[in-house]
Amino acid sequence: MTSKLKALLRTILGFLLAAVFLYLAFRGTSLSDLWNSLLGANYLWVSFLVPATLIGFWLRMLRWEYLLSPIKSNMSRRNLFSAVIIGYMVNNVLPRVGELMRPYIIGRLENISKSSAFGSVVVERILDFMTFYFLVLLVMVIYPGVLDPFINYFDFSRPILILVAVGFFLLFVFLFFRGESVFKLISSVTKILPHRTRERFDRIRDSFLSAFGVTKMKEHFAAIAVLSLLLQATYAAGLYLPFFAFDSIAQLKLNFGASVVLLTISSIAYVLPAPGAMGTYHSLVTLALVNLYHADRVSALSFSIVTHEVGYIITMIVGIGYFLKDHVRVSEVTLQTAEGDGR
Repeated sequence: MTSKLKALLRTILGFLLAAVFLYLAFRGTSLSDLWNSLLGANYLWVSFLVPATLIGFWLRMLRWEYLLSPIKSNMSRRNLFSAVIIGYMVNNVLPRVGELMRPYIIGRLENISKSSAFGSVVVERILDFMTFYFLVLLVMVIYPGVLDPFINYFDFSRPILILVAVGFFLLFVFLFFRGESVFKLISSVTKILPHRTRERFDRIRDSFLSAFGVTKMKEHFAAIAVLSLLLQATYAAGLYLPFFAFDSIAQLKLNFGASVVLLTISSIAYVLPAPGAMGTYHSLVTLALVNLYHADRVSALSFSIVTHEVGYIITMIVGIGYFLKDHVRVSEVTLQTAEGDGR
């Protein structure tokens, strides 16, 4: 099976997954009631999602600047922001392809190794998972019953889930600080490969490992940690402010902690390979609002539609703007899709 065919099948499966979850989200909901709920929303509160979305991308760009500093210092923030927003715009259509587009674009704009830039994206994902499992632990400790509606025998399962979350958190901490050791271990295994293949792997490994140089730059640790937490706080704010856009949800008097809980649950939606978390986000957020906070289903679904679509549209508009301005071609996206299977 060719790489292009694999990429096509993966894309089709992603859209099928989105369709299934959209069906689950909308199943049994009156479309006229949903439409009336959307019309009745206070879009002044919804409008705060626009700056929250852009600030989130800006914070992610600032953190990426630190992660790329071992490769090249004083990069253009305009170029960094372009690569970030285009990457997420592409992910909204082709899941995971944006992770390949980002290093490709910044490599072209800043004339740096694309393998090294890709390594920095891997380091970024390690930080994202580290932060995610930290939030999971925080939520399960502060809100012990948060998973009651989703898991049977939660009192029995909770200690196990906490241990699993601690284990994964420590795993990603280890990968962040000891990523080089992991690659050295892999290198010892590749000795059995043909000489030409091993040489190619070694070249990619060396440039890839340069991204892990940030783990030796202790002066950046505080800034990276603060930006990681601010990023999550911005995402949570983007879920908290729209609570007030719907009267029935506002009457529940949900606090900021509820938005952190929703953020943790919605993060799972973005891990699933649906384009732009389409369907997965709507289904999980609606389920959480109904089962955890007893929101009515129509308002909960309206909330998920508004919070997802505003962020989605802003990402697409700004991303396409930079896509055109930096003369990125659709053929390059296709190439990165095909190359992704090889990587």
